[in-house]
Amino acid sequence: MNAKFRAAAALALILAAAPASAQVYMRGNDSNPETLDQHKTSTVAEANILRDLYEGLVVYDPSAQVIPGVAESWEVSDDGTVYTFALRDDARWSNGDPVTAGDFVYALRRIMLPETGAKYANILYPIANAEAVNKGEADPTEMGVRAVDDKTLEITLAAPTPFFLELLTHQTGLPVHPPSVEAHGADFVRPGNMVSNGAYTLEENTLNDRIVLVRNPNFHDAENVAIAQVNYLPFEDRATCVRAWEAGEVHSCSDLPAEDIERLRAEHGDAVHVAPYLGTYYYAVNHDDEVLGDPRVRQALSMVIDRDFLASEIFQGTMVPATSFVPPGIGNYPDGSPEIDHFGMSMLDREDQALALMEEAGYGPDNPVTIELMYNTSENHKNAATAIADMWSLLGVNVEYNVRDASAHYAHLRDKGDFDVARAGWIGDYSDPQNFLFMVESDNDGFNYANYNNPEYDALMDQAAAETDLAARGDILRQAEALFMRDLPFIPLLYYSSRSLVSPRLQGWEDNIQNVHPSRFLSLSDG
Repeated sequence: MNAKFRAAAALALILAAAPASAQVYMRGNDSNPETLDQHKTSTVAEANILRDLYEGLVVYDPSAQVIPGVAESWEVSDDGTVYTFALRDDARWSNGDPVTAGDFVYALRRIMLPETGAKYANILYPIANAEAVNKGEADPTEMGVRAVDDKTLEITLAAPTPFFLELLTHQTGLPVHPPSVEAHGADFVRPGNMVSNGAYTLEENTLNDRIVLVRNPNFHDAENVAIAQVNYLPFEDRATCVRAWEAGEVHSCSDLPAEDIERLRAEHGDAVHVAPYLGTYYYAVNHDDEVLGDPRVRQALSMVIDRDFLASEIFQGTMVPATSFVPPGIGNYPDGSPEIDHFGMSMLDREDQALALMEEAGYGPDNPVTIELMYNTSENHKNAATAIADMWSLLGVNVEYNVRDASAHYAHLRDKGDFDVARAGWIGDYSDPQNFLFMVESDNDGFNYANYNNPEYDALMDQAAAETDLAARGDILRQAEALFMRDLPFIPLLYYSSRSLVSPRLQGWEDNIQNVHPSRFLSLSDG
């Protein structure tokens, strides 16, 4: 039996095993999660699952607006540095334990412990002393988190942070169940060990097959959770998910092959959802490489990429050409990204200038170089890489490909594996330019794939973090992005749109800029 038929058979068995009266949501997901430890995750595929398993102090509603979660209300001090959260009385863990302020203190300290190895810890650096704890320079008890009592949590920030509430919607702000972590260590994420506080609990986690979540009867809003079971199915091959959807075997696909968009729209109409998305598709460039360490080479590689072609032909109009790393429309950025001169030039003029830069650096058609281009498995990424390799050939660049599945690809990057150029994407965790520009600060081990190290850039980011005037802060971040676009640790290619295929039976799906769709707010109609 080939893999395609095995997958179909597995889906049929899942459906057959479900109670006839229960709503079972077959949910296509981008890939297998590398982990379900909220302090070690970093991908959208993981965030989708964790959003169903756990509830933070605040959460996103179906339109990606921040609403109360475990915290039913909060107050902010006049100077904007102290947040006091009142936790709901009916918040319970899946084993019946009450969710307490102490659980959040435990979780926020745990993610900062150096031994936890959280690649995403710096997202919470606005909390007072969090960075010092994460770097082993302070005791966890010195962090600005305190349980006033079981139902009152106080978080003190190092400086006013206008996006702090939205930041708490991210998985790094989710609580963990302290007794389970203490009892099981790293295995607290396994079915049977995991105790969660969200709308669902973890029943099964089978690699390359499915992750099964079932409704949590102890969830405070369980009576309004219509879907009884969510089966997350990994589809790195987007076309496979489309075929499963068209066969009625899944209710939604989290991404679509760009070359199939036109057909899908013609055949399925409103089931195809393409919406603006706060994210950038880019190539990371290794600054430690002998050839790519030369800024002239990086600029040349960027200049000859025809982003209009990528957007219109490769991604069929579902992406927008990127002329900056921070996407347009982001909050707290009054004047937007700096303008880059060569994006106003014709492609022919850009190609001539790029060739001159390469020859100045000692390379070109008469002295070619070979670059390895690494990307994660997807027909969209493959098609983009093939097109870009053809564009680079003009410069005397030969491309070799290295293709991995998503979890191995990102693990290789985060763990500082060697590479030349690597495909990646970043979806904003909150609507603020800092959430994009922080990635290449020199001490950001988890996301500075390029090994970029520029003290001037770091100083600007530190200055922006200390600036309380939003307009002045925007100007500082704009200077930092200008350095980014000069040095190109990442080559921005496209701004994202979310692309989903949604069954007419799936009710409650609302397109939004964060592309978040918690299962608790969805339902399945008869049909």
